[in-house]
Amino acid sequence: MRILPQNEKLRAYNEFFTPEESDIIIEAPGRINLIGEHIDYNGGHVLPAAINRKITIRLKKNGHENICTIFSSSYNCKFDLDLHNIKKSNVLWENYILGVIHFIHLLKPNSLLGFDCIIDSDLPMGAGISSSAAFECGFAAGLNNLFNLELTDIEIITVSQSAEQTFVGTNCGIMDQFSVVKGRKNKLIFLNCNTLDFKYINADFDPYNIILLNTNVSHTLSESEYNTRRDECKIVLDLINKNGNQFECLADVPKQILMLYKNSMSKKEYDRALYVVQENNRVIKATQALENNNMEAFGKLLYQSHLGLKNLYEVSCVELDFLVDYSTKHKEVIGSRMMGGGFGGSTVNLIHKDYVNSYIENVSKAYKEEFSISLTPIIVSVDNGVAIKKHNIQQ
Repeated sequence: MRILPQNEKLRAYNEFFTPEESDIIIEAPGRINLIGEHIDYNGGHVLPAAINRKITIRLKKNGHENICTIFSSSYNCKFDLDLHNIKKSNVLWENYILGVIHFIHLLKPNSLLGFDCIIDSDLPMGAGISSSAAFECGFAAGLNNLFNLELTDIEIITVSQSAEQTFVGTNCGIMDQFSVVKGRKNKLIFLNCNTLDFKYINADFDPYNIILLNTNVSHTLSESEYNTRRDECKIVLDLINKNGNQFECLADVPKQILMLYKNSMSKKEYDRALYVVQENNRVIKATQALENNNMEAFGKLLYQSHLGLKNLYEVSCVELDFLVDYSTKHKEVIGSRMMGGGFGGSTVNLIHKDYVNSYIENVSKAYKEEFSISLTPIIVSVDNGVAIKKHNIQQ
């Protein structure tokens, strides 16, 4: 990998290839999850949506059999790869690319040839809006179209998820990739992460807007603790199933069954499982509240979700808690919670549209006074999933 000096960045970017020279241009969105955090890998229900902040991926065939060049404007660097020698890199961001190629090779052997790629991002990294899944899915969809691979949506989703799990090392569920690919403008996705059954729910929050507040902190626990939470949940599910039960996933376990085994597990394991069972039920209730246009009930469920994430699942942090606690003192906010893996990132908030600017100003000032860190507001709308913006390939 070569990191470009700042004075070379624009020249290298422009000389690599222009948008007009691209064979394929893909836009891949970030995602929000209104409720159902840490539930996807536990087989439960989630309520995500694609958003209007995007990664743009430009691709063109370069005439080589196996050599590819990748340029990232976000990381201000580029690297070459050999399609005949795909293996994990010591550079984290390169593994998103290498992982997708590896799993496409498994599905479609010898189907890729040399290409060049430019990556631009409008997604803030570390904000909890899944820039990684956006890139993985967009890159997989781009290669799918560039080389006419005929991958299905589900194959693009699973290739991307496998890349994250195996090459990047985050044992993620399927929600992020699913919502990035299947997102639809003005629709939330009510998704069963075990069966992949889903339906679209109208994303009508009027008179409230969805505002993300990025804490601009990322505590070092985030990645390791994510995998730890998954392991803890598996321990509980295995314990319950060893006693004659046959639950496919932890989210399916009724609370009364979980309580029967409370004394056979540690308090920490019980708390994790209790959160999962409760949160799965909250997602179902939240979807019903939206369908009934009961915004107050929906907002209360967001607050309950945060308390569960803070006290039972223990993936929040003082910065996230501060923002949620602050919102409870302002009636113009009807719901707030941490969003994403935790230990930093953003809160998702439902704020009355007439008070968005004043609330952002006030909460930003309070946050800066408390932590000496600037808060970054991100105003989002619900948008379409991965989309081809240019296709110039002769089939």
